[in-house]
Amino acid sequence: MQYDIIIIGGGAAGFFTAINAAIENPRLKIAILERGKEVLSKVKISGGGRCNVTHAEFIPNELTKNYPRGEKELKGPFHTFMTGDTMEWFEKRGVSLKIEEDGRIFPDTDSSQSIINCFLGETERLGIEIIKNCSVKEFYLQKELWQIATNTNVFLAEKLMIATGSNPKIWKILKNLEHKIIPPVPSLFTFNIKDKRIKDLPGVSTNAVVKIKESKLKSEGPLLITHWGMSGPAILKLSAWGAIELADKSYTFDISVNWLGHYSTEEVIEELNEIKEKYPKQHIGTHTQFDLPKRLWKSLIVATAISLDEKWASIPKLKIQALANQLTQGVYNVNGKSTFKEEFVTAGGVDLKDVNFKTYESKKCQNLYMAGEVLNIDAITGGFNFQNAWTGGYIAAQAMTNKK
Repeated sequence: MQYDIIIIGGGAAGFFTAINAAIENPRLKIAILERGKEVLSKVKISGGGRCNVTHAEFIPNELTKNYPRGEKELKGPFHTFMTGDTMEWFEKRGVSLKIEEDGRIFPDTDSSQSIINCFLGETERLGIEIIKNCSVKEFYLQKELWQIATNTNVFLAEKLMIATGSNPKIWKILKNLEHKIIPPVPSLFTFNIKDKRIKDLPGVSTNAVVKIKESKLKSEGPLLITHWGMSGPAILKLSAWGAIELADKSYTFDISVNWLGHYSTEEVIEELNEIKEKYPKQHIGTHTQFDLPKRLWKSLIVATAISLDEKWASIPKLKIQALANQLTQGVYNVNGKSTFKEEFVTAGGVDLKDVNFKTYESKKCQNLYMAGEVLNIDAITGGFNFQNAWTGGYIAAQAMTNKK
């Protein structure tokens, strides 16, 4: 079976490429090959089932700063298609979107099914074939046509798009086609920590600054204590920027947590002494200070070997210092990681030097295009990974339909 364009991978980048190519040239015969029994499975579970479509950052150079890998390469593409274009694209097709306080953008329905229905409706309207349970075994160029051997059939295509995400089998085929593959490591993961200071505090959240000890890695934002350790945007950002470095450490390292954000230890000592002077007869555990969650405040007092019933007046200078240290530079040992929900993101993939980012065409093989996580591009949480998929799919679609 011969097609003008075949897309391997029925995810976000694959569908966006197929739909935009068909919009540009409705006469093209286009097919999406998906190895699973369902398409768009990652779209379905993303954002807790709400689908975090993109992020409300409308300046290309600012948007790229959310990509630990791909920042430089995405500057050009984002000038062609980015957040505002994504929002307009979905709105034109009946999917109204909303911007939440933290900048994340979701469908008004709060359901990823709205995005899935939009894509399935468009592929049906445009006559794009979706072939499921179709596992690709090999692809190679022969007589200017791509031969794609699968478990069910052999397909021929003039142009081929790889949108398979983190798929080792596909990376192996691409490596055989002379592409350099950056070894994949997990990104966007939470930290496993066993520490009595946080053991009984799952669900507690506060804004914090987190640093990896003996490293330049640092992050800030909401930190969530979980049953297994720490999560939340501050930790997830740290895991993304530190994906390679933390893999090299076998996910065993120490972090320093400033539970008070940008308060310095000296400032905290000064404030604690003021409280001591103002409320000498008050028990230290009675009122939370610095707007910390009460359970966390009490836990850090106990960790300093101060009784919750102790009066401020009786707390010596050394213990004030020790409490300030717990609040601003407590050290916690991380021993392992956990995947963030089901939204597994990988750092690694096709070396970005092998791709022309004006077209998303391979520099190694003519008429071979790649977009999404198959490339060595990944982002922090917040809709940025999807924006990468939309941008790559859109630009590749323009290139595949306009190239003579």
